[in-house]
Amino acid sequence: MSKRSLSPVPLPPSKRIHTALEEPLPGEVLSTFDNVLSDEIVLFIFSYLAPSDLCTIQRTNRNWARLSLDNQLWKSLYIREYGRTRLRGARGFIGRGDGREIKPLPSRAKSEDVKDWKWMFRISSNWRTGRCSLEHLDLGASTWLFSQVQYQTHLLLAGNMSIMASSEPSARPAVVLTSPGRKACTLPCPPNRSGVMSPPSSRHHGKLVCILSTGEFSLFSIDHQSPSSSSRLLTYQPPGRSSRTAPIVQAAYHHPLLVTLSQTFHLSLYDLSSNSVKHTQTLTSFTSYPPSSLVLSAQSLVAYKLILAYATPVYPSHWSVGATELIITSEEASEMTVSNTRTTRTIDVPQGWVDEHKMRAVREQWSRKVARVADTQTDGKWVVLAPGQFLPAITSATPTHPGSASLASSSTPPSSPGPGTIYTSSSLHTASGLQLYRLYLPSSTSSSSSPKLTFVRTLHGQIGPVSTLALADGRCVSLGMNGSIWVWDLEAGTGVEVSPGITGPADDARDGDEDEDPAMDPFEAVKLRAATGAQGSVIFDDRRIVSSHGTEVEIRRFDV
Repeated sequence: MSKRSLSPVPLPPSKRIHTALEEPLPGEVLSTFDNVLSDEIVLFIFSYLAPSDLCTIQRTNRNWARLSLDNQLWKSLYIREYGRTRLRGARGFIGRGDGREIKPLPSRAKSEDVKDWKWMFRISSNWRTGRCSLEHLDLGASTWLFSQVQYQTHLLLAGNMSIMASSEPSARPAVVLTSPGRKACTLPCPPNRSGVMSPPSSRHHGKLVCILSTGEFSLFSIDHQSPSSSSRLLTYQPPGRSSRTAPIVQAAYHHPLLVTLSQTFHLSLYDLSSNSVKHTQTLTSFTSYPPSSLVLSAQSLVAYKLILAYATPVYPSHWSVGATELIITSEEASEMTVSNTRTTRTIDVPQGWVDEHKMRAVREQWSRKVARVADTQTDGKWVVLAPGQFLPAITSATPTHPGSASLASSSTPPSSPGPGTIYTSSSLHTASGLQLYRLYLPSSTSSSSSPKLTFVRTLHGQIGPVSTLALADGRCVSLGMNGSIWVWDLEAGTGVEVSPGITGPADDARDGDEDEDPAMDPFEAVKLRAATGAQGSVIFDDRRIVSSHGTEVEIRRFDV
């Protein structure tokens, strides 16, 4: 059988072997990912990548590195991940490293365009994971002001400036100002308590009020560019010492309004306009107790809103938290006074007979009452309560330090121990749970204008008793008695440990010489502060946490 003849059509050319080193034919342009797709399409593809993958592909080539660093791309990723167009917790001037505010000028880019969104994403990611750098603040010649571990160091942040003052009784009380690249400067106060800062003005000057334990206070003009050029504007001395004026435990200042809160819960309003002091009103509460916190904001040129969070007693001998909103107005030719006030509490017992539904709600509320309150904080939207632990008193022939009683009295129940007692701290390794509440403040014109304080969740994770809290912009920072620091995202209900603190004696202290002074051991200092009820201090802004627990001031930076 004869074979079939082949087709006269010529065969196609053989396929070429494609290699990476293949040379293109003359006039031929190789099609690659870079020259086939436009930048807009590549950016659209990159928008589906994770932030870590975007950082990885920067090493591919120059074009991918350029596109993966696109500022608009990182802006969309930041807003999608964190739901806002700014960093959380900013205080004072924003936009420059020296604390000065960036103002848009004609034919100049707007302040939003100068934001580095990739850097903002990195800072926010560091807050979420607890990644930061640690440095000890150099106080220079002012170190002697913070030499005693049993006294609290009051902290404030304004831009890049850190402001500190000690509660230790002193014949030369002073306020210490520090900023990066400059030596710490000291502002002497007239013959020590806390300070409050007003929002900075457009001339890079702010106003600081320092309130003393005697009830008097001083108003300072703070120069952010040259802290050593700061000066005192006035000093106010109350007509007499009373429970209204001393001691002051909280204060809030938004020029020209100054609000002070005494330990007996006397709320005083002062008008500091024209560099003069005028006491306009005093309010008193008999159902509110320290610890407390104040948030003051300006609603308009003549109206301010003040929100207080405080401890409230619960029968028979327990505590919970409450909140009050005060509207302060100043009409033409009239004084600043409170025009409206609304109050809400977490435990609200209905009057008269109750049904089973209301009884279940009451039982649920009562299950959250605590025997002691370590601290309460609010930012106007959230309220956090840190339960404390009872420190059993043991009779001793050694009298306590006169200053330790005043420090502990702000966070203990009304019954105070008598003289000649010392304290034994509870375990530093017990679990602590922070109670998180949502504060609803509907507008006064709303049909349901009653405020509500609703329990959201309990924040678990920190080990050991909590010393103090800091709360701003939906973020909470808790400082433990042992120096541990946790950062909480209140909106997501998550937390991360930034510092474990001091968990036990140092190795050299266990095996060292028995004749060595135990007070030098950090763990012994922690037990001393817990036994005396000494409270630490912590504050934060959008890039750092500043804390004081003992004699040192530590700064943890998240812009790394």
